[in-house]
Amino acid sequence: MFERVEYQVTGWLKSMGLGAFATVIRAALFLLVGLFLIKLATNLVRKALLRSKLEKAAHSMIIGVVRVLLYVLLLINVASALGIDITGVVALASVLTLAVSLALQNMLANVMGGFTILTTHPFHSGDFVDIGGQSGTVEEITMVYTRLATPDNKIVSIPNNTVIGSQITNYSVAGTRRVDINVTASYDMAAQDVIDALLQAGSVEKVLKEPAPFAAVTDYGESAIGYTLRLWVKSEDYWDVYFQVNQRIQSVFAENRIEMCYPHLNVHLDK
Repeated sequence: MFERVEYQVTGWLKSMGLGAFATVIRAALFLLVGLFLIKLATNLVRKALLRSKLEKAAHSMIIGVVRVLLYVLLLINVASALGIDITGVVALASVLTLAVSLALQNMLANVMGGFTILTTHPFHSGDFVDIGGQSGTVEEITMVYTRLATPDNKIVSIPNNTVIGSQITNYSVAGTRRVDINVTASYDMAAQDVIDALLQAGSVEKVLKEPAPFAAVTDYGESAIGYTLRLWVKSEDYWDVYFQVNQRIQSVFAENRIEMCYPHLNVHLDK
């Protein structure tokens, strides 16, 4: 149907002696139809991705690549409709592509880094990760950046090339995570009393029973004994348990009259 309308319109224009104008109209029709088809194809790809098992964080990147390729094809078709030699356009495009590639090395490296992330799967959408010292929840993987949402609700964009070159720690992949809390207590306190108090403080709802909570003496400092409490929780419960137990430790220590210590120095003067 489109070809019939195009033929009728351009044929009528040519009969009126407006050949050049007919060529422009033909190219404009190609452009309008092409833009509509690109929008339609993009929506279809988006729906297909939503039904697929592919990471949601990668959807925007794939859609972006598809959109760029379709626009390139549309540009070639419009140029052909205008009577421009496609061979020359392709040759020019190759030269321009080389020039752009040299000028945008970092961006291209980030794009390739994005594909590496998608194929190696070091993390998934929603995982809590640490990338080169920056911690946060994976929100999105774009063509150039990986975006993290930090615990204090900041959005951090890390170049994909930096991501694949950094040490990545994924706290969510195992499903569970260990909470380590270090405290000190006076040398005057019995070690077992302190350990029992720590285990009491760690008895909160979201702490897993297996592996069992564990507390022990870790070191003997200059002015206090160091203790560690270790609890296992589901990855998503880590911060809730961490803050809750830290708050409980102070009240449990007060109930059991256990003295927390801080660095201090005793000075004795001889007369």
